Amino acid sequence: MANPNKVDVAVMRSMLSRARGLGAAKSGTAHWWGQRVTALALIPLAVWFVATIIQLSHQPRAAVALWMASPIHAALLLALLAAMFHHMQLGLAVVIEDYVHANRTRVGSLLLVKAATGLLFLASAISVVRLAVAG
Repeated sequence: MANPNKVDVAVMRSMLSRARGLGAAKSGTAHWWGQRVTALALIPLAVWFVATIIQLSHQPRAAVALWMASPIHAALLLALLAAMFHHMQLGLAVVIEDYVHANRTRVGSLLLVKAATGLLFLASAISVVRLAVAG
């Protein structure tokens, strides 16, 4: 049974912290939603990619090149790459934030992960575009 004379400190604290602009860093919710949205996007894209690879596994190179020349397939591959690398970067950021305790090391690791995933995505996207154009 709740004590009617007891003031809810958590409510007072959150109201006070909102008034002062303190509290959450305002990025946790966006990060959480980003992981969920990319995970949902990856489900149909990964199923499509695996099914396509299975279909193309015994095809000659010319058939694969013709398939790759389709703008729809190139766009879906780019969407898969973007979702995959962004999801990977978000997940690695969570691991670093949770387990790296030295502030300098954490910031350096987060920057390194962002740079590496960005470069890997760029290299992959350039490869997809080159294959699509070369057809």
